[in-house]
Amino acid sequence: MYDTEVAIVGAGAAGLSLAYRLCDAAKPGGRLGPEVTLVDAPAGPLRPPERTWCFWEEPGGEYDGVLAASWDRLRVRGAGGAEVVGRPAPLRYKMLRSRDFETAVERRLGPSPFFRRLTADVTDVAELPQGAEVRGTTAGGEPVRLRARWVFDSRPPQRLPPARTVLLQHFRGWFVRTERPVFDPAVADLMDFRTPQPAHGLSFGYVLPTGPDEALVEYTEFSPAALAREEYEQALRHYLGEVLKAGPYEVTAAEQGVIPMSDGRYPRRVGQSVFRIGAAGGATRPSTGYTFAAVQRQTRAVAEAYHQGRTPVPPPPHPARSRAMDAVMLRALDSGRVDGDRFFTGLFEHVPMERLLRFLDGRTRMREDFAIGLRTPVLPMLRTVAELPWLRRRSLPLHAGPGDGRP
Repeated sequence: MYDTEVAIVGAGAAGLSLAYRLCDAAKPGGRLGPEVTLVDAPAGPLRPPERTWCFWEEPGGEYDGVLAASWDRLRVRGAGGAEVVGRPAPLRYKMLRSRDFETAVERRLGPSPFFRRLTADVTDVAELPQGAEVRGTTAGGEPVRLRARWVFDSRPPQRLPPARTVLLQHFRGWFVRTERPVFDPAVADLMDFRTPQPAHGLSFGYVLPTGPDEALVEYTEFSPAALAREEYEQALRHYLGEVLKAGPYEVTAAEQGVIPMSDGRYPRRVGQSVFRIGAAGGATRPSTGYTFAAVQRQTRAVAEAYHQGRTPVPPPPHPARSRAMDAVMLRALDSGRVDGDRFFTGLFEHVPMERLLRFLDGRTRMREDFAIGLRTPVLPMLRTVAELPWLRRRSLPLHAGPGDGRP
């Protein structure tokens, strides 16, 4: 006897997206939505702060009505100031705040007779002979036992899966308002390498303008360890003052995140009835840290499988060929064989922007991947390809949730 057909642990992008798609009776397949219970952490340190997700797709997406902003021109700047500006048409680069996403999805879930929400600190998900049991405690200390036919767990694992290379994408961003027009609201800066580069890894500025005098400005590093808050803020003050020449400004809000970038293999099925979704199920693209679009693809596929009467195993969020190429790129960056500034600016300079974004989504054909590979430093990359099979995989503790923050 089950308390619910489906239990979803975690109410972030993956948990809410899956709940919405499962409860949407209009999905193809002819089956009514299952009874879904979403188990959310109580208010406090287990619940993530508000954050920003970015992704790209054609106009007319299902969240277009709640976007904070979108852009059809993107820019990358090299360390010397040279810039590459392009249009990824028909794609647009989109910015979505987690609060607006959650409000929109909860509004859609509101009238569903199949959905209920439970607040608890989940301590364990135990496999049963038929189904699984979610165990935890309420904010008041009462025990929770929830039996379900299927359980989808989006909590970050305590340790990263064994990997040959692990870098962290870590950042702090300020929402700023300047006294004079500084930003071009028609252009998003994906990477601006006019920042002091760390001894190991790379750094860049990231600017998403929402008006001539308002923007999200982030300082980002790909490196082995995160920084102290004051170090991020010192870098942001330097970038705004010395690089952007922003003049006087006000910080209206801030966000910070750490995203593991590794070639580890995240398990998506951890029991007969227990699955991992979202960043916990490998949705974060190892080479970029972007997560949101893969979460949407993954949860859409799970819901479609359920509605068609199939076992709802989450599919791989990224193609095997993409993961293999990411492993080479991460190792080449980590070993210092390639220079991050020249690597990324070279790609954006020589590869059409629309094709490059499709590549980062894993939607390019093999011949396109090969052509893109030729635009990278070929000899260092080939040396890395030869080295990878001999490297030992190691597992590291996870100090920050994968997928936190921007993507």
